[in-house]
Amino acid sequence: MNSFKISRQNTPGKLSAIALGSNIGDSYKILTAAIETLSATPGIKLQAQSSWYRTKPVGPPQPDYLNGCAILQVEMSPDLLLETLLATEAKFGRVRQERWGARSLDLDLLLYDDFIIDTPQLQIPHPRMVTRAFVLVPLDEIAPHWVEPTSGTKIKNLVKEVDCADVVLFSNQ
Repeated sequence: MNSFKISRQNTPGKLSAIALGSNIGDSYKILTAAIETLSATPGIKLQAQSSWYRTKPVGPPQPDYLNGCAILQVEMSPDLLLETLLATEAKFGRVRQERWGARSLDLDLLLYDDFIIDTPQLQIPHPRMVTRAFVLVPLDEIAPHWVEPTSGTKIKNLVKEVDCADVVLFSNQ
């Protein structure tokens, strides 16, 4: 897929990393359509997209997930980006019933430039991203040199600290 070296020079707006996941319905079609929807949103430009990975769920018993990550160039605040991600989830039938339950679409805001934000509505970097192989493996594919700002550690080094056995490259063949 698309790999790139993060450069903050000559880049209008901010770079943001998001995680995408689905385990209800045709996850591949949902995730692909979600990327297309976000790419067509004013103020968002897709910079890179990882491959898709089949992963084991976290939480109650449920089907395996299809997960990936994307890098977006955004010309909106972190709060507005979060609102946009939540609206996109709703468009694809996301209903929040139980924590870590099955879902048609899950969009998580992982990183927003090198910002550290901790409010009741938004935490950046995502508070659990550094412990989740299903986030770090696809993020490492497209942004290995991005530094997670709270630890000061590059993604390529964070992924070495988690068990990646249950993250398997997905083929839509």
